[in-house]
Amino acid sequence: MTRRKLTAEEVELWQKVIQKTEKMHPGTHTTPPALPLPKPKPQKQLKSRFELELDNFELGARAKPKPVKHDLKPAITDQLRAAHVQMDRKAFKRMKGGKLKPEGKLDLHGMRMDTAHSALTRFILSSQASNRRLVLVVTGKGKDRDEPGPIPTPRGKLRHQVPHWLELPPLAQAVLQVTPAHISHGGDGAYYVYLRRGR
Repeated sequence: MTRRKLTAEEVELWQKVIQKTEKMHPGTHTTPPALPLPKPKPQKQLKSRFELELDNFELGARAKPKPVKHDLKPAITDQLRAAHVQMDRKAFKRMKGGKLKPEGKLDLHGMRMDTAHSALTRFILSSQASNRRLVLVVTGKGKDRDEPGPIPTPRGKLRHQVPHWLELPPLAQAVLQVTPAHISHGGDGAYYVYLRRGR
């Protein structure tokens, strides 16, 4: 075991005891040396948050921006809504408002991923070959996950996968714009796909 150091109060108490005790054999021993006092602990001068901010403040300086929170990746529909408009803006506005009627429709409800991918490829390429401009791809919103877990899982695999497939070859050359459908055509469970003119 290591011996602990005496506190200042204990040293002071011991000095009082020494002064009040009588020697059993006076003259045989010299006075004992005084015990050293423990070193005082340095006291930190804590500054308030306000004082710290004033120390770093310069006239004309702007406040520091708040730290960025680690948010989850935005939903696929939010990403598509924020995407740059590639087509005619008037037509895009009418399409988002549900005023343009799709010339074709593909319903992917209940399909497996591999079946849905091949069906989507056939549908988009044949629609472009038929000189259609606006088609509707229905994916459904998907089911909620049965058991909650620590890792967030996106709802609806097809709903998240279809926009990625439309960005990859061979569909990328045919697609001009993808956006979530108007509520009258399925809302977030469907996509408007505006196609390029066939060559």
